[in-house]
Amino acid sequence: MIAATGRPLVRLGLLLALAGCTVGPDFTPPQPAVPDRFTEQSGLAPAAADAEDAWWRTLHDALLDRLVAEARDGSPDLEIAAARVREVRAERAFTAAEDDPTIDAGASATRQHGSANVPIGTPPGGLGPNAGSNLWQAGFDAGWEIDIFGGVRRAVESADASLGNAIENRHDAELILIAEVARDYVELRGAQRRLAIAREILDERRDVRGLVAAQFKSGLVGSLDMKRADSELAASEAEIPGLEAEERADIYRLGVLVGKPPEALVGTLDAATPIPDARDPVPAGMPSDLLKRRPDIRAAEKRIAAANARIGVAQADLYPHFALTGVAGLESLNAGELFTTQSRYFAIGPSVTWLVFDAGRVRDRMAAEQARTDQAAADYRKTVLSALAEVETALITYGRQQVRRDALDREVAADRDTLDLAKRLYAQGLQDFLAVLDAERSLHTSEIELADAQRDCALALIALNKALGGGWGAGGDRAQPTG
Repeated sequence: MIAATGRPLVRLGLLLALAGCTVGPDFTPPQPAVPDRFTEQSGLAPAAADAEDAWWRTLHDALLDRLVAEARDGSPDLEIAAARVREVRAERAFTAAEDDPTIDAGASATRQHGSANVPIGTPPGGLGPNAGSNLWQAGFDAGWEIDIFGGVRRAVESADASLGNAIENRHDAELILIAEVARDYVELRGAQRRLAIAREILDERRDVRGLVAAQFKSGLVGSLDMKRADSELAASEAEIPGLEAEERADIYRLGVLVGKPPEALVGTLDAATPIPDARDPVPAGMPSDLLKRRPDIRAAEKRIAAANARIGVAQADLYPHFALTGVAGLESLNAGELFTTQSRYFAIGPSVTWLVFDAGRVRDRMAAEQARTDQAAADYRKTVLSALAEVETALITYGRQQVRRDALDREVAADRDTLDLAKRLYAQGLQDFLAVLDAERSLHTSEIELADAQRDCALALIALNKALGGGWGAGGDRAQPTG
């Protein structure tokens, strides 16, 4: 009997659903204006379909590769981003469930005793003086709001876009993390190189002081040369502790980035190795490729889609809401008769609600959601412009740092020859000690500048790869994290 009565109502609900429409504007992906090519083309190679996606490997450092792998597995920042993805995915499932029927089951047993101080029939105690009864019930309630105008569908669309935003934010967090690991690693190797140079200079100044002391003993030079040699030696000794502290601080930062106690990497990283050599060309491709490569741009597009769908969610409240509701169960005053045919009851039927007098508030909500969509669109445009500027800046920096490094390489070679010559002439008494000091200082300065240039060149390459989106082999098709 229930099935026979409910069947026409179900058919009516299905017809209404099929005839329904989805209100609100459909999302159209933005098409920002971008240039045909990058202005700063130095150091670029043509884009290649099989270009290296693991961009940090272009630094050719196996230990850096290992640190990146450890960071991807153990970084707290990535754990936070992955947990956010799980949170938004669960919220999306909750939103999608709004389109499903709801069924609530329950059972109860009630004992009633009549009051002598209220008229018979007045609930709940009006059974009559000292009268009593039992009521046994078991049943379920069901309801289904038919999404005729697409409010729930738009909510699911918004939730899908929010999930995409969370996933892209996780990709962005991974890109930032890897770039930070590479930066700190290069900073560490740069600090170790400067420390090694300082120690070499210290040894050099000890040798020079020995040479001056021999000349002083022989009466060939005065005490002024001796004092100058002592001063330069002390200056070198004072420089080393600060560089040692800088080296250790870089190691501690890397430990935190890979998700380990700060001191965990000391034994692994305290042995100095060369600064990674940044000479590989970069397949930068076209500016339009940034729209697919950079996760922050893709995340900004998802935010527009999410906000745009919420306009439809608000607009759906301008129209009536249709629902099918029903109850069915068993009810009896006698527990022994509860499960008999005579104890059955049911009720089923459609309902409609309409926020007739709230249209003004609904339109205000729509206007607010439209404003949020406009904000998201403006933020997207700003993100694209910032990305283009970041790439151009990284390109010119990388190109100029390479030129600077090569020039300093030549300067160091010339300064080293000059110092050797000055020392030989001083030992022969053909030149004064100031010439040796000047040559020594010049070499010291140029070697430090070269080490800084090698470091800055590697840092510029890292910044360029990050600006380009951190990997061009993957393009826009990135696996969604399951964590």
